[in-house]
Amino acid sequence: MSAATTQPVTGPFLIVNPKAHLGGSETLRLALLTDELAARFDIDVLFTAQHVDLRMVAGRTGRLCVTAQHMDPITPGRGMGRILPESLVEAGARAVVLNHAEHPLPLAVLDATMERARQVGLATVVCADTDAQCRAVAAMGPDVMICEPTASIGTGRMDAGDYVERTTRIVKDADPGILVIQAAGVTGAADIARVLDQGADGSGGTSGIVKHPDWRRVLTEMFTALAAHRDALP
Repeated sequence: MSAATTQPVTGPFLIVNPKAHLGGSETLRLALLTDELAARFDIDVLFTAQHVDLRMVAGRTGRLCVTAQHMDPITPGRGMGRILPESLVEAGARAVVLNHAEHPLPLAVLDATMERARQVGLATVVCADTDAQCRAVAAMGPDVMICEPTASIGTGRMDAGDYVERTTRIVKDADPGILVIQAAGVTGAADIARVLDQGADGSGGTSGIVKHPDWRRVLTEMFTALAAHRDALP
């Protein structure tokens, strides 16, 4: 199965993924700033938020691809405490992250969840770690993949080897239509420039943004790196 023909974003793009570091008013503050800069630089952004904040973010921004951090493969009916895909769409989400290292899914569950996402029109952003996982997930045809070595997540240190180039090539060999994010350990513009030069379509992160003392500064630097890469393309 190949990637969907309608991508939620166009590369080079940014992902801003606050996870559970932020919620409520702080999530909105970051979203509004990101939205402002996305419009200024004309760069697409996947912006994740806690489920209860999705409607708020979607209603107050215009340039962000508002993205849920998880969902369950359920249909309307029984499912107390689970995340109904239709409710995400109604709240304004356009994409969903699945199989993150902090919320891994068994293969059968991942497959069923991706199918439900397709049914309701949500783009799938699926995480993978090892070379084997990248091959397996790419074969399932997500719209976007986040390739990241789990050991680098949240460390502020990127993989020192050829992980970025190698796993990006694995995905593109399987399906050139899948967009690839490389963001583990990314903390600033130099890291983003590196992964884009190594073939990634997008970058961004969590800790490197939300833990930075000046959100405007770090995001501006990241957007600048993305725009410079875009403008240098033939």
